[in-house]
Amino acid sequence: MSEEVWLIESSGPLRGDVEVRGSKNAVSKHMVAAMLGIGPSTLHNAPEVGEVGITAAMLESLGIEVAINDREITLERGPEIRPRVPEAFTGLNRIPILMLGPLLHLAGEAYVPLVGGDPIGRRPVNFHVEALRSMGAEVEVRDTGIFAKATRLRGTRIELPYPSVGATETILLSAVLAEGKTVIKGAATEPEVVELALFLQRMGARIELSPDRRIVIEGVDSLRGASTWLAGDRIEAFSYLVAGLITGGEVRVHGCPQDRLVTAITTLARMGAQFDITDDWLTASAPDGLRAAAVQTDTHPGFMTDWQTPLMVLFTQAEGMSVLHETVFENRLVYVPALQKMGCEIEIFDVCLGGPACRYHDTNARHSAVVRGISKLRGADVTLPDIRAGFSGVLAAAVAEGTSTLRGVHHIERGYHRVFDQFTSLGLKISREA
Repeated sequence: MSEEVWLIESSGPLRGDVEVRGSKNAVSKHMVAAMLGIGPSTLHNAPEVGEVGITAAMLESLGIEVAINDREITLERGPEIRPRVPEAFTGLNRIPILMLGPLLHLAGEAYVPLVGGDPIGRRPVNFHVEALRSMGAEVEVRDTGIFAKATRLRGTRIELPYPSVGATETILLSAVLAEGKTVIKGAATEPEVVELALFLQRMGARIELSPDRRIVIEGVDSLRGASTWLAGDRIEAFSYLVAGLITGGEVRVHGCPQDRLVTAITTLARMGAQFDITDDWLTASAPDGLRAAAVQTDTHPGFMTDWQTPLMVLFTQAEGMSVLHETVFENRLVYVPALQKMGCEIEIFDVCLGGPACRYHDTNARHSAVVRGISKLRGADVTLPDIRAGFSGVLAAAVAEGTSTLRGVHHIERGYHRVFDQFTSLGLKISREA
C-alpha cells in the first residue's frame, strides 16, 4: 500500500487568515465524557482531524451512536453497552484508557487495549491504574491491555506525583458518578482539562476547582447529555503564528482566545515579534528580524511542550544561539534528526540547559537543545515521527532551498484541521503524491 507524501518548495512569506477549531486534545475527551450522559450530547466547533474518526469508531464499537456533520458531533448512548474496546484499536491513540472509568460505571467491567500516540517518551498508565484502584476497582494490566472490574466506584483522596493531564482526566471521568467525594491533589490545570470539567458540569456533575492544583468532585447518581462549543486549539494557533514569522510573512489566526496563548505570546515577543490582538483574531510579524531566546517547557501555565516543536524551527531562523529545555516528556526531541537533515544546526544534550534542574536531571534523557541561527536550510527527504514533528517539518521545508519530500504526513492530519488546505491558502507551494 503506497503512502501519501507531501512535496514542498520554498515559498516566500506566508500570509493570510487561518481559523482554528476546537483542539484535538479536547474533542476526543469530550466524546468520551458524552458516554456518561443520558440523552444526546453535541460538540460544536469540532475539528476535522483523524483523531475524531478513531475515537468515534471506538465509541461505536462500545454501543455509542456517533453522528459527525461538518463541525458538529452528536453522541448518544445506545441501549446496550459493550465493555470491551476491540484490540484492533491497539496503539492508535491514548483515548482507550480514559474509557475505563465510564465503562465501569455503565457495565461494571472494562477491557481496553494498550494505548498509543506519539513516540515522545513514556506516558505511563500507572497513574491511571492506581487512581482507579484507590476508587475501589480491580485492575489488571496485561501485555495486550487493561482489565478492570467494579461494582461501584467510591470517592477518595488522590495525590498525583506529577500533574498528568491524562490521569487528571481519568479521575474526573471516573469520579463524577462515584459514590461520595473525590479530591485530586496535584491535578493538571491545562485549559483542555478545565474545558472537560466545565462540560461535565453542564452534564450535571459537581466539580470544584480549588487553588493549589486541587479539584474536588462530589459524585452524583446520573448525568444528562449536554452541548458545548469547543474553544480554539492553542497548539494550532501558535503553530500558524510561527509559520508567518519564520517565512517573514504574517498569519492572522482566528478562533483561539488570547488567554490560551499568554505565555506563547510573551515568548515570541521577547524574540522580536510584534503582535496585533483583538477579541476575534491575533497576528504576529517580525519586521526587524528575530533574536535568540532560552525557553523551558512546563505544565500549564508554563510554556506548553507542544509549542516547542515549531519554536525549535523558529530558533533556526533567529539571530544567535537559542536554548530549549524540555521538562515534560523525556523523548520529545525525537524529531530533531529530521530537522538536522534539512540543515537545522541543533545539538541535543542529556543535561538541563536553559532552566533549573528538572525531573530528567541525572538521567540519559536527551531533553535539552542548543540551536544556532540563522541556519541556511535545504530541501531533503524526511520521515516525520509524530503530529507536532510533522508540522515542524512543513515549517522547515517552507524556508528551505529546493524541494522537500515529507513522509509520514498522516501524523499531521491526525492532529491538525485541514492542514494541507490551510497551508495552500497561505501561499505554501505544496502538493500531494502517492
